[in-house]
Amino acid sequence: MQGMSTESLEPSAAVGETGRGARPPAAEQVAVAGAPSTAVPVAVGGAESPVPVAVGGAERTVPVAVGDVDVAAAAVGGAESAVPEAVGEVDVAAVARLIGEPARAAMLDALLAGRALAAGELARIAGVSPGTASEHLARLRDGGLVEVVAAGRHRYHRLASPEVGQVLEALALVSRPKPVRTLRQSRTNAALLVARTCYDHLAGQIGVAVHDALVTRQALHTVPAGYELTPAGVDLLTGLGVDVPAARSARRAFARPCLDFTERRSHLAGALGAAICARFLAQGWLVRRATGDRALRLTDGGRRTLADAFGITDACSG
Repeated sequence: MQGMSTESLEPSAAVGETGRGARPPAAEQVAVAGAPSTAVPVAVGGAESPVPVAVGGAERTVPVAVGDVDVAAAAVGGAESAVPEAVGEVDVAAVARLIGEPARAAMLDALLAGRALAAGELARIAGVSPGTASEHLARLRDGGLVEVVAAGRHRYHRLASPEVGQVLEALALVSRPKPVRTLRQSRTNAALLVARTCYDHLAGQIGVAVHDALVTRQALHTVPAGYELTPAGVDLLTGLGVDVPAARSARRAFARPCLDFTERRSHLAGALGAAICARFLAQGWLVRRATGDRALRLTDGGRRTLADAFGITDACSG
């Protein structure tokens, strides 16, 4: 992704760094899970909160080598309408049409980084005019996929819930990779393979390695809703400064597996996965490669933490 425009505001940045007003809250602080869906669930590694998705109907072979994928091609294009509120039958096609427009798909992918962005920045990312971007964002809001956050006089957009991030990641599992035409695209894809955010939790090789280490060290054990921490797991994560009590009190699934679209294995999602990701970013163990970019870079301190706390010694530097 290209650099951020002056219209966007990094949620973690101080006000004085931008001079644009108050900062918008990070997605990790406000994500609230909705009630379980009654529609057909998407297999994304977790047992709870199934989300309906349309992927075009026809069966498709999923390529092994994937980086940046064309999510819009996995949904259905065309005019859209608001998602119905009825609890019985749901209009999967309406959601698919919303996601299936390329500019809207690009905006949703940018918001999958887990942070709120201004309409002007989303317009630049999607390659459309500000007026067109506003129309797309209005449709995404009406469809329940994004929401607006006010920060002073400014308005920012973020994904409406963790379930929206879950469905976008699920679509990536059945999406064709975008053609790589530039060296920058190649480098971006390589970085996404190593470490990235999947909405508000860690994904890629490092995300999968942390998940596997927690399971192998018996820090997590399986429960019907996903995972629960063992006493050893509480001690391990508390020692790293992860706010376990806050994660446990969040109004969403505590911990669950989420199928990684590049590794084809599970990483850790839910409130606990978000808390671990937030701690890694706050401590500088992982840093964002560019503002608004999902890709993360592992620092020397991060390599030491992975080795000392999780026994991960072969983590890629990115």
